[in-house]
Amino acid sequence: MPNESFVKYIHAGSLDKEWGLFLTGAGYAQIPPTTVYPPNVHPSGYFFTWGKGRVLQEYQINYITEGSGTFETSTDQFQVVPGSILILRPGMWHRYKPDSNTGWSEHYLGFNGDFCSHLFNEGFFQSGKPVMYVGFQENILKLFLEIIQLVKDEKTGHQQVAAANTILILSKILSVVRNQEFAGKSIERTIRKACLHFRENLNTNVNIEELAKELNVGYSYFRQMFRKYTGIPPTQYHLSLRIQKAKDLLVSTDQSFKEIAIDLGFESYFYFSRIFKDKTGKSPMEFRKEHHQQN
Repeated sequence: MPNESFVKYIHAGSLDKEWGLFLTGAGYAQIPPTTVYPPNVHPSGYFFTWGKGRVLQEYQINYITEGSGTFETSTDQFQVVPGSILILRPGMWHRYKPDSNTGWSEHYLGFNGDFCSHLFNEGFFQSGKPVMYVGFQENILKLFLEIIQLVKDEKTGHQQVAAANTILILSKILSVVRNQEFAGKSIERTIRKACLHFRENLNTNVNIEELAKELNVGYSYFRQMFRKYTGIPPTQYHLSLRIQKAKDLLVSTDQSFKEIAIDLGFESYFYFSRIFKDKTGKSPMEFRKEHHQQN
């Protein structure tokens, strides 16, 4: 493994920060076996020793594509293998290093911003798990390399493009990790059948318990796994499809509100109107009127 590296730390301007996510640095390094780590190419705010570790005031993701090593926080220790993503948060004490026998290859990004705080404090990344396994993902590595090239060139607007690619990397990490739980399992096929059933039955209320029975899966297990797979419960998934269909009918037809409610299997126009406003923030009449005004 050749000893190659690049790192660049970036000053973000006020316009970059207003974007919600801005890069603070990017780089890569190929660390041969028995090499002292980390390389002494980082400023004091980023450099650390194994004995002291460090605490950053930004987010970082580090993709280890070759070699193995160790990652530690103040409470846990993790084995790093090829395909691991190290996720660092502001204020988190940590230290990591490659095994002296293997070295490793790393690509890393530092970033910050208001959008990051929202992203990492809610949803998938809320758990705070600092090491995730994604395996070798060429599309993720390609995005790292594109960002590094943007940082090297530093043309105007590079921060915004790099921010978009960083969000895409995080999205792909989420997708890979979430799909690992379902890959090759029958429950994934069951959930896809359920989704198709929902799409083909927009004009009625689907009894989720009966559907689970038809699909030969336990009701509670089905609801739990469906929510993990799609991010929402099956009832809400089906309802969201019906609301979307209602939107389409409101803007593309002259059907009355009552006719649309009946076509989509709602028990009454008043119930349909209440649910529609709850989900969209507008009544069916307001939604149709606003669309016609815009056009």
